[in-house]
Amino acid sequence: MADQAKPISPLKNLLAGGFGGMCLVFVGHPLDTVKVRLQTQPPNLPGQPPMYSGTFDCFRKTLMREGIMGLYRGMAAPIIGVTPMFAVCFFGFGLGKKLQQKHPEDVLSYPQLFAAGMLSGVFTTGIMTPGERIKCLLQIQASSGETKYTGALDCVKKLYKEAGIQGIYKGTVLTLMRDVPASGMYFMTYEWLKNILTPEEKSVNELSVPRILVAGGIAGIFNWAVAIPPDVLKSRFQTAPPGKYPNGFRDVLRELIRNEGITSLYKGFNAVMIRAFPANAACFLGFEVAMKFLNWAMPNL
Repeated sequence: MADQAKPISPLKNLLAGGFGGMCLVFVGHPLDTVKVRLQTQPPNLPGQPPMYSGTFDCFRKTLMREGIMGLYRGMAAPIIGVTPMFAVCFFGFGLGKKLQQKHPEDVLSYPQLFAAGMLSGVFTTGIMTPGERIKCLLQIQASSGETKYTGALDCVKKLYKEAGIQGIYKGTVLTLMRDVPASGMYFMTYEWLKNILTPEEKSVNELSVPRILVAGGIAGIFNWAVAIPPDVLKSRFQTAPPGKYPNGFRDVLRELIRNEGITSLYKGFNAVMIRAFPANAACFLGFEVAMKFLNWAMPNL
């Protein structure tokens, strides 16, 4: 069971979650760029080596060809999108917990925490889908050699001109399929680990920084273990030319399995897992630090 000594404040979750999201983007974006490039690279022709042989090869080639800024390509979109997205994500989790409590002091079970986490995944889709669409397009254009978009704003303008709001929100269903179960796993795992790592004589609110980092990092790994297959489908679908997959994710899934086998659903696995621990450790540490500050500065919020 989760220790919830303090009343849940969705508004504080909103503010602290936004700060946590900024921490996550800064730490995790370089390996996110690697992940997207691995997931969207074209199948290698017979007798020819693939564009990237793996995570470290992609990281090395990107760094050599484009410098450190190449690894931070497209970061404007997630900073603009991820900060409010994580704010809404943590708000949704706080609201999901509060809705399941009959009294403020009620302690939620782990299935209830999972349900609250799934609600947060629904809340974030409206922000996440366009942010992911723009980020993926900017990340792959540098590796393809084309420069169709000069930046995030230019990408939004051109997508809207080509296909309207639907073009910007391409991949919404796949984003939901990825984020709803993954968010449930994310928050449930974090709360579970916090309870396990808290010494018997202490409150969960007094957890040390190293233990918060461990709980947040492992929660990120569990999150991505659930999210990778739909994330691969989403990346392919969102970066495909218009009309390539008329039946949506079913066409993407059929093509991937037919051409590259079932293991293609775990493309970018190493990059995701290497990124997941430090990025999500930073996110939850940022969240907890911001929450402590808010509890001190605005105890009645």
